[in-house]
Amino acid sequence: MNEPAVDAADQPAPPDQPAPPDQPAPPDQDAERRRIAALPFDGALAELQAVVARLEAGNLPLEESIALYEQGVLLHEHCGRLLSQAELRVQRLVESAGGRLRTLDLSLGEDEER
Repeated sequence: MNEPAVDAADQPAPPDQPAPPDQPAPPDQDAERRRIAALPFDGALAELQAVVARLEAGNLPLEESIALYEQGVLLHEHCGRLLSQAELRVQRLVESAGGRLRTLDLSLGEDEER
């Protein structure tokens, strides 16, 4: 009745667990990354807010919570990249005629230069 010892590294990861860092992500995770990368900022932000609301509401199985958290991280990173790109575009737009870059405080109700 003794079973031979099995090295955990020789066993494939269960389908609901992420692949180790040295293995490529499963195709469904790659598809999700591509889907998120194609989202405009407003769509990604709306999805991120929905993910956060579902996680905060609780009552989810652990694996679903982890999957949602992973999706939220991807959405957060995508939103951050889009915001950084937008900031660079705005900075380029306010470049003065002499080539000097000036940064404007874009707070509501203020038109002062920083």
